[in-house]
Amino acid sequence: MGRSKFLGELLYRPLEAPWGGALELFRFAGAWAPAPERIERGWGAEDRERLCGAVVAERAGSFGMLHGPVVVAAPDASPEDAFDVASELLQAALRHAPETGVDTVVARPQGLDRLWVRHGFIPVPEADLPPALRGRPGMGLFGWRGGTALWSAARRGAPRSSSLTPR
Repeated sequence: MGRSKFLGELLYRPLEAPWGGALELFRFAGAWAPAPERIERGWGAEDRERLCGAVVAERAGSFGMLHGPVVVAAPDASPEDAFDVASELLQAALRHAPETGVDTVVARPQGLDRLWVRHGFIPVPEADLPPALRGRPGMGLFGWRGGTALWSAARRGAPRSSSLTPR
């Protein structure tokens, strides 16, 4: 549980299919989300009455792609309160990744560079995405490696996808 001056007591929890509440938040915020059948996991922030934040993830092998976080706060909430909720949702997703065999997590920055950098994400080339995760809307891509996985630069003449391949 987390406390926010303007958002009240929040409960952070995993979400389950069919993802209705999370997808409603994405629609309300005008944010793109994958089709429900593509979503593997989701995490939400709830106040006593409603879901007020969500992040969902797709998966392709050991890669996960996060969509969101989307946070809908009260009009008088500070940007820092909303940022804190987004940060908690991201932390939940990253904690869960290794348990399911995901060692590389990618996300579109959505102007939240500060959030991604704070949690160890770095800019990565779009060409390094697995084919199953390519073609998602948005510009830029940030990536995170968990556990003992290391980033490595593509070797001259090697396929670009090797830069995200664990050593």
